[in-house]
Amino acid sequence: MMKLVYKLQVEEYRYDFPVSFLPGPVRASIQERVLPECPFYHNKIQFPSSGGLGLHLSLNAFEYFMFHFAIFLIIQRNFLTGQVCNYSDNAYYILVEKYLNWFLPIEGNVPPPNFSNPGGAVPSPAPRSPSISLTSYGTSPSLLKRHISHQHLVNADPAAQEIWRSETLLQIFVEMWLHHYSLEMYHKMQSPHAKESFQPTEEHVLLVRVLVKHLHAFANSLRPEQSASSTHSHTPSPMEELKRIVIQRFIQPKLYIFLQHCFGHWPLDASFRAVLEMWLSYVQPWRYVPERSASPVGNETQNRAVPEKWASFVQENLLMYTKLFLRYLNRAIRSDLVSPKNALMLFRVAKVFSQPNLPEMIQKGEQLLLEPEPVMPHRQHRLLMSPSLGGSFLSSWQPPITDTSFKIKSHVYSLEGQDFQYTQMFGSETRNLVLRLAQLIIQAKQTAKSLSDQYPDMGSQSLFSWFGLNSPDHNNTYTGNDLDEAGYDSIRKTDEHLEKALEYLCQVFRLNSAQLSHLTVNFGNAQDESLRNQLPDFIQNENGVYLTPLGRQQVINGLRKFDIQYQGDPELQPIRSYENAALVRLLYQLSCVLNERFGNTFDSLCARQDFLGRFCSYHLISKPTTQRMSPMPSNTTYDPTVPRISLRFFANYRVLVYLLLLYFVCGKVMSMGPISCTVLLLFVYVCYAAIMTLLTEYRRPHQD
Repeated sequence: MMKLVYKLQVEEYRYDFPVSFLPGPVRASIQERVLPECPFYHNKIQFPSSGGLGLHLSLNAFEYFMFHFAIFLIIQRNFLTGQVCNYSDNAYYILVEKYLNWFLPIEGNVPPPNFSNPGGAVPSPAPRSPSISLTSYGTSPSLLKRHISHQHLVNADPAAQEIWRSETLLQIFVEMWLHHYSLEMYHKMQSPHAKESFQPTEEHVLLVRVLVKHLHAFANSLRPEQSASSTHSHTPSPMEELKRIVIQRFIQPKLYIFLQHCFGHWPLDASFRAVLEMWLSYVQPWRYVPERSASPVGNETQNRAVPEKWASFVQENLLMYTKLFLRYLNRAIRSDLVSPKNALMLFRVAKVFSQPNLPEMIQKGEQLLLEPEPVMPHRQHRLLMSPSLGGSFLSSWQPPITDTSFKIKSHVYSLEGQDFQYTQMFGSETRNLVLRLAQLIIQAKQTAKSLSDQYPDMGSQSLFSWFGLNSPDHNNTYTGNDLDEAGYDSIRKTDEHLEKALEYLCQVFRLNSAQLSHLTVNFGNAQDESLRNQLPDFIQNENGVYLTPLGRQQVINGLRKFDIQYQGDPELQPIRSYENAALVRLLYQLSCVLNERFGNTFDSLCARQDFLGRFCSYHLISKPTTQRMSPMPSNTTYDPTVPRISLRFFANYRVLVYLLLLYFVCGKVMSMGPISCTVLLLFVYVCYAAIMTLLTEYRRPHQD
C-alpha cells in the first residue's frame, strides 16, 4: 500500500478531502473563513469556483491516505459499538504501532521509501499559496522567509528530506483523534445542560494512549549530548528538533482539553480505566525512557523515585497533574469504592502520585505559578504563535524560555485563559476533599471486611442454593455490587487496594495517624447517627422500645420503619407459602424427638477439636445473626449455640420436586433402586459437606 502511495506522491497528484470530515472546531473555523490554529491546514484549504459550498482540502497522496486511515478510528464507532476489541490481533491497532515506529523511530531517522524511483527520493510537498482569502488572519513576512529557508534545508539534507512525513503523520493523528474540543467549546461544556458534540469510545482512548506512550519514548530517545549540543554551535537535525518539541507543541494542549472532557463526561463505571491509564501514561514520561530496561533492578523505593531531571516536565505540564487530579478526586468521591475495579483505579492514581520526589516537584511548580510578578505579559494572539503558511511547526520553533516561572504561567494561561482561578493541589480545599475521600475509603474497607467475613458462609450454601435446599434469608443480606460475582479473592484484593491507596494518599498529603483515627471515630459516630435517623422516633427503657406519638405518626404515614427480624427459634417461624404445612409440623416433631434423645451426643461431638467435631458443628450449630434495633422485646429462651438437628427444609416444595426428579433420573437412566439412589445422594452430600467444612475452617476458624 505504501509503495502505491509513494508512486502517486512522485506524480504529484492532488486529492480532495471534504472539510465536513474534519473535527468540529477545525470544520467550524474553516466554514467561518477563519484560519485554523494548526499550520497544517494553512496551504491546503480550497474553495470551489462557484462559492461557499463544497469546502475541501487539497492533499497529496501520503496526506490523503493518512487522513482516511486516521478517520477510521472515528467512523468505526458507528458499526463497532458494543463489540469487544482484541488488540493483539486487530489490524488497525497493529498498523498504528507500525506507522509510529516507522515514521517516528526511537533510533535513527526515517528510512527512505523502499521502491525504485527513477526520479530519486520522494519529494517533500512544496509550499503553496492558499487559494482563499481568510480575513481574520494575515501573513507574516518574517515567518514566511523562515519557512522558505526551512524548505531549502529539507531539500538539501537527504536525512531531513523525509522529516515532512513524520511531521505530517503526527499532525494528522493529533488533529483527527484529539482536536474535537476547542478551548471555547471546553468552557461551554462545563454547563450540565450542554449537549455533547463528540463522545470518544473506549477503543478511541486506548489508541490515543498508544500514541502518548510512543511519543514519550520518541522524545526521550533524544540523547543528553544531542540536547546539550543544541545550545552550542552544532545545528540540530530536523529529527532532533522534532523530538525536543513533540510533547509540548504537538500533543499537550489538545490532549489536556480531551482529558478534561473525558474526566467530566465519562460515565461512572469501570470503562473509565482506559481514560485513567492514558492520563497516567502521559504524566509518567520517565517510564518510557529507552535505557530503562538496561538499568539494574535495585531497591523498590529507589526505583520508584522520580529523577530530578523531570522537574521541568512536571512544571511545564502542571495542570495535567494538579487540575486533573482534582477532577479525579471528585469522581472517586462519587463512585462506589467497594467495587474492585473502582478500588483498583483509586490505588493506581494514589500509587503514581506517591512516587518519591513527585509531590515535591508539583508543589514547587505551584509555588512558581503563584509567585507575584510586577508585569505579567498578556497572551499573544494566535497569529503570532502560529507557524508560517508552509504548514510546519518546526519552521517557527522558538528558542526555549529560560524563566521557569514564566513558562509555568504561560502553560496555565494558554490552556485555561487569563481569567482562570487556580486551585492548589496542596491547598486547604483539596486537603478537605482528600480527607473526605479517606473517610469514604475507611467506610468502604469496613464494608469489604464485613463481606469478606460473610463470604465463607455464603459459599458454603452455594450448592444448596442451586437446589433450593438452603433456608431463605428473611432478614436481608447485602447484595450490593459486582463483589457477588468477583469472589472471595477479589474481595480480599479490594481491601488491599483500599488499604494501600489510603497509605499512599497519606504520604502525598502528609496525613498522620491521629487524623485517620479521628476520621474512623467520626465515621463510627456518623454511622450510628445515620442508623438512628432511619428509625421512627422512640424511647427505650428496661422493658424495651416504645414509640412516641411522633414515631407512631411516622410509621402510619410510611415515613420510617423498624427493620423487623425474627429473633426466636427458627423451627417455630410462621409457615411460608412455599412450604407444606403438614410436613412442617411433622418434621418439627421428629426433630424435637431426635434432639431430645441424642442431644448429649450432639454436644459431645461438637465439643471435639478434631475434624469430626468441626464437621458436626458445621451442620448442627446455627450461624449467629446480626442483632438489629427492633421494637419487640426478645424474651425467647432459644440459644443458637446449642447443637440441634433441623429437618424443616424437607418441607420445601422445591426440595421435594428436586428429590423426585433425582429419584426418577436415577431409576430410569442409571437403573438404580430407591435405596441405592439414597445411598448415592448421601455419599455425594457427605463428600461435599466435608470439603466445605475444610474450606470454612481455612478461611475463618469456627468460634464457639
